[in-house]
Amino acid sequence: MQFDFGQNWDDFSTNALTKDSVNQAIAHFKTLIGVDSLANKSFIDIGFGQGLGLLTATTLDAQTVGCDINPKCGQVLEKNRQRFFDQVAPQQIPVQIASILEENITTELQALNPKTPNEPYDIVHSWGVLHHTGNMWQAIENASKLVAPNGTFILAIYNRHWSSKSWVAIKWFYNIAPKLIKFLMIKLFYIIIFIAKFLVTFKNPLKKERGMNFYYDVIDWLGGYPYEYASVQELVDFLEPHGFKLVKTYPSLTPTGCNELIFKRIPSSSK
Repeated sequence: MQFDFGQNWDDFSTNALTKDSVNQAIAHFKTLIGVDSLANKSFIDIGFGQGLGLLTATTLDAQTVGCDINPKCGQVLEKNRQRFFDQVAPQQIPVQIASILEENITTELQALNPKTPNEPYDIVHSWGVLHHTGNMWQAIENASKLVAPNGTFILAIYNRHWSSKSWVAIKWFYNIAPKLIKFLMIKLFYIIIFIAKFLVTFKNPLKKERGMNFYYDVIDWLGGYPYEYASVQELVDFLEPHGFKLVKTYPSLTPTGCNELIFKRIPSSSK
């Protein structure tokens, strides 16, 4: 059982995505990567969703590749390219519809590398995705194999919190519930999450970052199953033995939100 993220991204892009929110997403992406140009860099977005990160990286002159398990995301990517990034040619972004958990997936994705075929990437980006695969740690390991020596691994994973196990049950129930129950849950949790976020941040939850929309975020949050989570330290402890060093952390503003982490892969000779 898995939530249809592709349909939610399609609904969000059709009903809520605007030029202003796209500009906001671009600004957040630039802050996250810390540069204004990705010229001569290979970049892969694992779980590209609505495609804003992938399209932004392309406009920053990266040589890009996208991977997502949901075929609808490929369609949404093309729609958003036409609406907001028409300077990007469709052939500029090879897309693989596949799961990061598939056997031989790292070999297949490295073969698509437009800068150096059959080699890992300078930047691997996976924002809020790998915790929804059903096997988060294996997904993180597979994604990490795509990072070149001295390359960057940009990762966003739901934070571990005392309430996390309860959310697993809520999300599971939402996905098996009939449409009427889903509708009522969205209405109920819209209010609950709005109040909770305001009490934690003292900010208007309707003013979203990354170009997102509160209503569709509530649907994504309720429906986002499978669902796993990890603390920052757990992620560091897992990736350090694979040759990674944490260089930057953007902690989640809410207890169960995504921590954003930026890792560098240290070449073996430098360890």
